[in-house]
Amino acid sequence: MAEERKKLTVPDLKEAKKSGRKLAMASIPDYPSAVWAERAGLDILGVGDSLGMVSYGFSNTLPVTVDMMIQHCQAVRRGAPNTFNLVAMPYGSYPNPDIAVMNALRFMKEGGVDCVKIQGGRDKFPILKALVDSGVPMMSHVGMCPHFVHQYGGFKLQGKTADEALKIIDDAIAIQEAGCIGFEIEAVPAPVAQAVDAAVDIFTFGIGAGSASCGQLLLAFDLLGVFDQFKPKFTKRYANISQIAVDALKTYAAEVRSGQFPDADHSYAMKPEELARLEQAIGRKLQ
Repeated sequence: MAEERKKLTVPDLKEAKKSGRKLAMASIPDYPSAVWAERAGLDILGVGDSLGMVSYGFSNTLPVTVDMMIQHCQAVRRGAPNTFNLVAMPYGSYPNPDIAVMNALRFMKEGGVDCVKIQGGRDKFPILKALVDSGVPMMSHVGMCPHFVHQYGGFKLQGKTADEALKIIDDAIAIQEAGCIGFEIEAVPAPVAQAVDAAVDIFTFGIGAGSASCGQLLLAFDLLGVFDQFKPKFTKRYANISQIAVDALKTYAAEVRSGQFPDADHSYAMKPEELARLEQAIGRKLQ
């Protein structure tokens, strides 16, 4: 049973921006890690379509579907009922305002999330505005947007030049103008993120974008060392769960092969009189 705690609200995010209070965020894909995150007191959990890579083994986030994401949202909500929960709408789920609104409302109604996020700025203004007007608390995403991975030629740092940085700032302003409550800044130089954060009055959170944002995000499976096939530059490992798991499974396999497991402590017994009747019926002694 999750311990009761006060869940953040949209006004709390506005206050955090105004006061400079830092919020700790993690991208959470499933029920067990949601339980851990709420017990640890994280402020915001994001159900990111990055789960396509860390939970399903895809090479990027593009194959993830709305139905997949809703299932994960429901699991995370059950694991962390008292934590603010946002979802990243997957690739192809917001090609125009009508489809975007339909899918965002599904996330709110079926997924039980507190906020919905897409990717893009000025180019997505009509979609963002329609989503906000539909009553959905909305965020967006600037800098390195994984949905544009093919345009970039890979997961690459953005905002490396002054012109690129100015475009990101304009995207941030457009997101605010659309009525969104915040946005993510991903994989840009720290000075660029600082300029982006200063250009708006709404909540910002960064991943690989320095310390200027109101919130900091990492993938839980990255920071815990659950997913260790590669480590982005901006990820800090706080544990090595993958190695712990491999070591435990090796020990388990060795004990099974040697006959050490299961032992009496991990087996069920019978009442002596019932065991005696069984042994008499089958004509042999049982241990």
